[in-house]
Amino acid sequence: MGQSTPIGSKTVLVVEDEALLRFEIVDFFEERGWRVFEAGNAEEAIASLDRHGEIRVVLTDVQMPGDMDGLKLAHYVRERFPPTLLFVVSGHTPLTNEALPARATFLPKPFDLHRVMRQIDRSGVA
Repeated sequence: MGQSTPIGSKTVLVVEDEALLRFEIVDFFEERGWRVFEAGNAEEAIASLDRHGEIRVVLTDVQMPGDMDGLKLAHYVRERFPPTLLFVVSGHTPLTNEALPARATFLPKPFDLHRVMRQIDRSGVA
């Protein structure tokens, strides 16, 4: 899946258990030339991160199936992959900055993917 962009360039991991929303986000990034990895839960996300290493952006939902929610996943990503740009999204759970890992952005659902892309562009991570 995705473009032939090298790992570590324009790479994003989309972690969302709602398949239709995940596909919409994946399509958005792929249309802009990003290499996209996707996961339906935190365990799949960790496997993808470990396998691909230099993923520049992680966008994760808070609520998902399994033993680890998206907030715990975001903290894991920040500890293991500090330069990664993190977006934590939720339609049900508003989060304070204190609950988020350092330098993570909370996005309430529904969110504007164009605004996310502008924030990514300003960050300089990709």
